[in-house]
Amino acid sequence: MKRTKIKALLATTDFGNEVTVMGWVKTFRNNQFIAINDGSSIHNIQAVVDFNSTEESLLKRLTTGASVAVTGTLVESLGKGQRVEIKVKTLEILGDSDAEKFPLQPKKHSLEFLREIAHLRFRTNTFNAVFKVRHALAFAVHQFFNERGFVYLHTPIITASDAEGAGEMFRVSTIDFDNIPRNDDGTVNYKEDFFGKTTNLTVSGQLEGELAAMAFGDIYTFGPTFRAENSNTTRHLAEFWMIEPEMAFYDLNGNMDLAEELLKYVIGYALTTCADELEFLKGRLEEEEKLKPQQERSELDLLSKLNFCLENSFERITYTEAIEILKQSKPNQKKQFKYLIEEWGADLQSEHERYLVEKHFKKPVILTDYPKDIKAFYMRQNDDGKTVRAMDILFPGIGEIVGGSQREERLEKLEQRMSEMHVPAEELSWYLDTRRFGSAPHAGFGLGFERLVLFVTGMTNIRDVIPFPRTPKNAEF
Repeated sequence: MKRTKIKALLATTDFGNEVTVMGWVKTFRNNQFIAINDGSSIHNIQAVVDFNSTEESLLKRLTTGASVAVTGTLVESLGKGQRVEIKVKTLEILGDSDAEKFPLQPKKHSLEFLREIAHLRFRTNTFNAVFKVRHALAFAVHQFFNERGFVYLHTPIITASDAEGAGEMFRVSTIDFDNIPRNDDGTVNYKEDFFGKTTNLTVSGQLEGELAAMAFGDIYTFGPTFRAENSNTTRHLAEFWMIEPEMAFYDLNGNMDLAEELLKYVIGYALTTCADELEFLKGRLEEEEKLKPQQERSELDLLSKLNFCLENSFERITYTEAIEILKQSKPNQKKQFKYLIEEWGADLQSEHERYLVEKHFKKPVILTDYPKDIKAFYMRQNDDGKTVRAMDILFPGIGEIVGGSQREERLEKLEQRMSEMHVPAEELSWYLDTRRFGSAPHAGFGLGFERLVLFVTGMTNIRDVIPFPRTPKNAEF
């Protein structure tokens, strides 16, 4: 018989039909009630087996984690906690699971423990919910841009350029470490390497994205990016996914409008399509919040926080205005900030960003017009000679979730800035060609996908929203 997914059966009112489900045993109670989950829903379906007419040896194999195929009649349930159940006619064990060895017993497990068995954590309710939401958000991103006529561009993962100028890149090489080819001065001879020069894993698809925007108008990339940053924090990964649109004929205001529209669209999509998962994650977060001191607890539950972002316009202020607010703030005056704000030009830290969002404005904030000295070379310079047309979007609990700017379209200004920041113009001559031939005002931004998933799921560690986290000293699976 054709298998039916549990999600469909839980929603039906068509009782009396014979159905087949296949999934994994969550629990087996009283020698007759099997809770089965096939991954299609966060909820299980209950199958009731007649233990009097079932071989005892088969019943003993109904352990947590075992894979089963059940055929029976779908009936309205008389018990509490479920609306439908299956009255079992035939039962087959597809794959046994040794109850003594299976690490995911039906009890609460810490997220730290689950990170150690990341290959099995998908089978828990928490990670079923998290990765269903992640899927919905990724789908919504593509749908958003497709509806607006953007071209989806695959930018290279292996690159010879450092888009951010940060230098924290993973080297890509086929050189034999036991027999390194060297130049006369002892330096590595990269002409012997696969690409004939030094190459790295990309930190951003932006520069290549700009090339396409100068032809297609509106493009976006959505792919993996890499930072060899030795940060063992709850907010950093060495491998993560970025959404990076680039738009010709956009200024900073259009850039901000699009970013706010995107965030609201994908959050709204998740609320609509992942109602069960978000309700579960809301309850999980409430349990977690109870363990915190009262003053550290969130004022809003997860669903209220997400709806709050949809219902309110993001606050837009300049970096200069933000510095004044932070200088006058109680945490700054009472020296409670780890990094005190003393003068204009300071690079804002997560604690400052979260103060602006969570304490001062109590809503998402877009900061604009940062000092040029703390921003990348490609950002359009303002007439004051001190600031650039940059924008960051700050979210509660997360801090920066989007970073972007109007790009510098004036060739001489861009070359001057590259010289000041020691960015080699000869290596980026292809990039400068977009300013030499038909340059146009344009803008773009980068949205860290994992930080978006963190915000929407209410999880607190970025390693719990990507299937296989890559962090310093950790590249399992």
